[in-house]
Amino acid sequence: MYRHITRQLQTIWVKQRIFWAVLLLVTGLIFTLALSLAQGAVPLTLGELWQAILREGDPIKQTIIWDLRLPRITAACIVGAALGMSGALLQGMLRNSLADPFILGISAGAGLIVIVMIVLQVFPIAIPLAAWIGAIITSAIVILLGRAGSSISVERLILGGVAVSSLLGAVQSTLLLLAEDGQIQIALSWLVGSLNGRGWREIATAGPYIMMALLGGWLLARSVNVLALGDDLAVGLGVSLTRSRLLIGGVATLLAAGAVSISGLVGFVGLVVPHGVRLIVGTDHRFVLPLSALAGAWLLTFADLLSRLGAVELPVGSVTALLGSPLFIWLLYRRSSGLNK
Repeated sequence: MYRHITRQLQTIWVKQRIFWAVLLLVTGLIFTLALSLAQGAVPLTLGELWQAILREGDPIKQTIIWDLRLPRITAACIVGAALGMSGALLQGMLRNSLADPFILGISAGAGLIVIVMIVLQVFPIAIPLAAWIGAIITSAIVILLGRAGSSISVERLILGGVAVSSLLGAVQSTLLLLAEDGQIQIALSWLVGSLNGRGWREIATAGPYIMMALLGGWLLARSVNVLALGDDLAVGLGVSLTRSRLLIGGVATLLAAGAVSISGLVGFVGLVVPHGVRLIVGTDHRFVLPLSALAGAWLLTFADLLSRLGAVELPVGSVTALLGSPLFIWLLYRRSSGLNK
């Protein structure tokens, strides 16, 4: 009887935390979206903003909202949601809070393909698909480097990701040296991660891939929960480890590649967001995955807002690095402290 009551109280407590987490994230996202639409090189009052949204009033302000700020903010939400869920999938599959598409080199693999296509000026409409192929190839290489016998060592996986990222970074630098001046500026915006100039075309090209991958990732929540229990227990429950990891890894790779095809290399969102969500709602990926997508959308929208507040616009990738680097250092310190105990 006592255990039954305790379980009921725990269930109620978890539901309350999830409710408040959703309410807080939705409220924060709506507030940040409103600020992002109103603030910029040409600040708008609430009345001017509302008129422009309704396509009334000054035509210039309508153009600012519909052709500049709204597609950019939409891109920030889509990219943030993709990176947040991609990080949550990888961390759940590998049972390690340091896993991240940027750290594992997946984003670098997708970014290299994008840079090649920009420099060669070939098939721009195929960039999302090509980025996904590049990310898959990089993922396969990193997994091979991370294999220790019949299992995968997370530490070797992360070290392999760092090594592959460095190698691909060197190739990207070489391509930039061979590129023309106009192409260099475009390519650099991809390397540092930027939402400047992103329009409805980029969203229409990569958005459907990302939306399908977000839905697919959410449907894989049960598989991620089982893998998080450990390989032996997962096999005992009748789960195919290879098939589950291929599905989860493929969806996470597609999300990361789609994000790269829109914004370039934006780091730390996939690392910071899932960790923060788990601290609030626990480890059940039925809630961690969708909330990571929601929190990722808010975080990148907030970072994009910060990048536009100064006299000089900063790349959004630099802002997320400034926000995420301290937390990454803290995670490494806490992990090393736990291993030394």
